Amino acid sequence: MAAKHVGLGRGLGALIKEVPAAPKADEKDAPAGGITRIPTDSIRKNPFQPRHAMEQEPLADLVRSIREKGILQPLLVRPASDGYELIAGERRLTAAREARLREVPVIIMSIDDREALEIALIENLQRENLNVIEEADGYHELCEKFGMTQEEVAARVGRSRAAVTNTLRILGLPNDVKQFLSKSELSAGHAKVLLGLEIPQEQSLLAKRVVKEGLSVRALEKIVNRARRTPKKARTRRSDIPEEHLRYLSNRLHQHFGTAVNITPCKTLPNGKKSKGSLEINFYSSDELDRILAMIGITEDL
Repeated sequence: MAAKHVGLGRGLGALIKEVPAAPKADEKDAPAGGITRIPTDSIRKNPFQPRHAMEQEPLADLVRSIREKGILQPLLVRPASDGYELIAGERRLTAAREARLREVPVIIMSIDDREALEIALIENLQRENLNVIEEADGYHELCEKFGMTQEEVAARVGRSRAAVTNTLRILGLPNDVKQFLSKSELSAGHAKVLLGLEIPQEQSLLAKRVVKEGLSVRALEKIVNRARRTPKKARTRRSDIPEEHLRYLSNRLHQHFGTAVNITPCKTLPNGKKSKGSLEINFYSSDELDRILAMIGITEDL
């Protein structure tokens, strides 16, 4: 029976279905889904492998273990034109080659490219072998290359929709920040905090500071919160007359009186009260004043 996998929805067991009993060592043509042994050199790399880096110390430990006990869990492969293509088990295959194993146990599967990427992602996620950039790249490829929605990706790999969305957002960080994440010098928690900043240069500068000073996620949160806590601007007064209409009125009054006219509109204060406005008509002689007064219907009574 397929093993149960906890915490990742479908898991590999659901994708592989039932695995028949292993055939004898001399059975070369095992049916799809069964366990058989094939030459190590007949397996080529998985082009959809989400993991880009492999830590050397754990790999060396795996090589020693394989030399002593062999490969305890079969690799997953699919037929290829020149042999087989790896689906899952890259570390085991690499270690087997370093241990100079001529043959490895495999399960041969007939699946398409999308399913190959899904299984590679799920296996690595279950073993927590991926850094956050590799995980995000895998989700992105499922969305972009295979046309899956974020909800479909979440359902297939056993993550929540929010987790997939937040992981994909990390791909929008500057390249130098993503390099830190790829090397595990920054955590997914650090990345989430840095996404709270809108300016890429600030994200880069803070990421470098985190790496240099070894800051925790909590310490980074405090720095970002201080940076985002800008002084509140004083509430400005709101003019009751639009600027464009003010210019129109000024021009009309200038044409009417034949002199410059300045309009200061009344304004609504933050407390809801009104400030006064003013209308200023310029004149440069007593005769010009009399002319303006006459135009508005005011005459001197002797």
